[in-house]
Amino acid sequence: MAAKLHGAIAAGNPSTAEAGLEMLRQGGNIFDAVVAAVLAACVVEPTLTSLGGGGFLLAHTANQQNILFDFFTQTPRQRRSPDQVSFYPVEVDFGITTQEFHIGLGSVAVPGTVKGMTQVHQQLGRLPFALVAEPAIQLAKTGFTVGTFQAYCFRILEPILLACPEMRQIVAPHGRLLQPGDWLRMPALADTLMQFVEEGDRLFYVGELAQQLVRDSQAQGGYLTLDDLAHYQVIERSPLLTNYRGHTLVTNPPPSSGGTLIAFALKLLSGIDLSSVTFGSTTHLTLLAEVMRQTNLARADGYDARLYQPGVAEHFLADTHCQPYADPLKAIANKWGSTTHISGIDSDGNAASVTTSNGEGSAYTIPGTGVMMNNMLGEADLHPSGFSAWTENVRISSMMAPTLVLRHGKPELVLGSGGSNRIRTAILQVISNLIDFHMPVRDAVASPRVHWENGVFNLEPGLSLPPLEQAEFPFDQQWMAWEQQNMFFGGVHAVQQTEPGVFTGAGDLRRNGAIAVLDP
Repeated sequence: MAAKLHGAIAAGNPSTAEAGLEMLRQGGNIFDAVVAAVLAACVVEPTLTSLGGGGFLLAHTANQQNILFDFFTQTPRQRRSPDQVSFYPVEVDFGITTQEFHIGLGSVAVPGTVKGMTQVHQQLGRLPFALVAEPAIQLAKTGFTVGTFQAYCFRILEPILLACPEMRQIVAPHGRLLQPGDWLRMPALADTLMQFVEEGDRLFYVGELAQQLVRDSQAQGGYLTLDDLAHYQVIERSPLLTNYRGHTLVTNPPPSSGGTLIAFALKLLSGIDLSSVTFGSTTHLTLLAEVMRQTNLARADGYDARLYQPGVAEHFLADTHCQPYADPLKAIANKWGSTTHISGIDSDGNAASVTTSNGEGSAYTIPGTGVMMNNMLGEADLHPSGFSAWTENVRISSMMAPTLVLRHGKPELVLGSGGSNRIRTAILQVISNLIDFHMPVRDAVASPRVHWENGVFNLEPGLSLPPLEQAEFPFDQQWMAWEQQNMFFGGVHAVQQTEPGVFTGAGDLRRNGAIAVLDP
């Protein structure tokens, strides 16, 4: 029998992290742990992720293999006439800004989470799947207390949740949304998870649930067919590797664009000596804004429609392409997505960074299952060329960027984030906080963030510039000062190995994050 491992897990909910840690106590490894945590997250983080969604898991194994499991959503194999499709907009209000998403069965892409968790567990786990799924089953069956962050998510996603009769019974059983301290149970989801244990992933891709989903999709304005589900496959990819100030970063490769864009931003920043720059200073904020702006300009300059293609990342990151976007930084130096993330590392040298999402949910739940389907065809961030421009039967590009930082080939830091278009800027800032400003991981995650996009510079409290210095900024933009930290700026959950066998980490409080550590 293999020796029991110790390690650490950071996640978006204490119950999610605890589900993972229990697998280490039971003799499993970090891959058992993160699969258990993902299943638990589908219960206790139901507005952020679902068995009906998709994601990515970046694995570093004890024998130093790096594998990216791509189980993100896929476009359908055929279209329908627009007048046959249920697809309509809703606005999500973050408080100081809003973001439009589209829902309905016409927003549902081919899901991958169930296939992904099955494949990762079969290849890298060592515990029986029934044991791995047990924490999620018990959470769904017995229930849990709604926290402040969960209640906040229910409120901002109210138009979607209440549009779905089955979900309305779960989150508003007495005619009002559940509030902090209320008890939430999902017995139908518990039954579904038990069916999953008994039947495997065929339940969702060729079995009873697949057929129900397809019948409803064809009758109520969706695209999905049995062929879409039966032909879905998890793709194993070679991760994208880059270097930042002597550290090796391993992240999500194309067809997702998030990892490539983080690598590009870090490459721009690497040309600047930050040793004498103070965190939050005018120079620091200006550099961050310019890095974000130049990265967006570089992406828009002919790469938006091509960044997912094989080989394009290398051209995008080449010195000859980066240099014109790096030059403005030198001149300066001289003078909120519903997604959740889990990071884990164990004493055997295994590490896993997994980001999963259901979008905001499509407002359709497979009847009697507790499983709301994704709305990945209705996320504007995933379809920059327009909702009608998607190509049939391809992986949808994503900003998700599960990331590892290696030292001497071994995992030192595991991190990732939710947050739609803010994923890449959140991860960029945490990495820079750790490496450039030498912050402990908790401070690196907790420190205030900024996000620049489309001429708007968003700043969390603790970061500001006087009006005179705003006027001297090198480019025009609207300033948006947030009154408190918010999930808009992502949710970076990170674990770190500070020395062999010594683990720490941070769960991002912007998204109710939690850290669980099992010491020797």
